[in-house]
Amino acid sequence: MAQSANDRRRINGPEESFPPVFDDENDDDFKLKTQRKRGPGDIRPIFLQPGLISQANGSAYIETEKTKIACAVYGPRQSKTTTYSEKGRLNVEVKFAPFSCTRRRAPMRDAEDRCIGVSIHQAIVSSIRLELFPKSTIDVFITIIENDGIEGCIASGSLAASTALADAGIEMLGLVASCSAAIVGDGIQLDPTEAEARASSGTVILACMPALDSITSIWQSGQMSADLSLKCMEQCYERCNDIHSVVAQSLLEHRKTD
Repeated sequence: MAQSANDRRRINGPEESFPPVFDDENDDDFKLKTQRKRGPGDIRPIFLQPGLISQANGSAYIETEKTKIACAVYGPRQSKTTTYSEKGRLNVEVKFAPFSCTRRRAPMRDAEDRCIGVSIHQAIVSSIRLELFPKSTIDVFITIIENDGIEGCIASGSLAASTALADAGIEMLGLVASCSAAIVGDGIQLDPTEAEARASSGTVILACMPALDSITSIWQSGQMSADLSLKCMEQCYERCNDIHSVVAQSLLEHRKTD
């Protein structure tokens, strides 16, 4: 029996097809992407909006050029565990949107999500008065809508989480500000993009509470000398004072509009 022209059991390809174009970067294109339009000590402009998710107890949305993150806080609510704890628990869960990266990500969580979640948890946990919430849990859910480097995700995620916690009315010792730095060549560049971080020899992410003049977390990767590491921390700490004023101003404006 002759096979019919339209076979429903197989998927016919298009009549015309073209070869795929892969994003194969050469050295010249990579150098163009790493050229900064801002000074080495400048950070990307920050757009911060608290109270974006009405269903959550507190929320915040942060955007720094190609890094876009939404954060929602639920709680404090009764812990599901049966054991009694005098201090509350803080859970931080980070999830990438499937379209957040250049290559589409699977919806399931992987090691990168957990690494970012642990870094953000370490940055903000010391700022919350968990002793006031016995046998309670505070859940922080962070969704990365667009990704421009792990360093930017950790720094911006810490800002969004601290802003969302303050928006939820949870008692804190102070607002957390975070900034990152990278060693590119012989210089230090603050708030590096993904291309700049890949071209660097090492990166540093610092989180602190400027109001209390205390550091909550330091995250370092790559190779750098002790002097360069200290210089990165100093520049990040100075920039965190400016970031702290942005966070405080956004919360103040949000309360005025309520």
